[in-house]
Amino acid sequence: MTNIDDCFNQRLLQKVRPSGEKAYESLNLARSYLDEARKSAGASALRMSFSAAYLTWFHAARALLFRDGIREKSHYCIELYLETYVQAGKLEEDWVLMFNRLRNRRHENQYSFGTVPTDDEIKTAIDEAERFIERIRLLLLD
Repeated sequence: MTNIDDCFNQRLLQKVRPSGEKAYESLNLARSYLDEARKSAGASALRMSFSAAYLTWFHAARALLFRDGIREKSHYCIELYLETYVQAGKLEEDWVLMFNRLRNRRHENQYSFGTVPTDDEIKTAIDEAERFIERIRLLLLD
């Protein structure tokens, strides 16, 4: 899979009825995961904190898809969908690059025996997640 058309052709992204309500519910869920990420980090539960931080990013990004009438079945396809906002000049590419790094690190954290996320990785994921939620909120107002 190399582009967003592949995501639609393989039904990993599907057109559905747009929903502003679901978009805001997803953004609220992102905020909830952000709170959990902070609490887990405070308890030194590094893997759980990182997972919650990633889910913050995931649900914030998914808010755009709900608003636009897209259902996802692939985290990678969400990334490709965000890239369409970059190409349209509506979103800065740094957000997509960060989503990519976090998505890959979350996959490694969850499915392999790799290293535990560091305090710095978690702090960055959490700090930037708060900014990402706000950036997505502004996009939802367009």
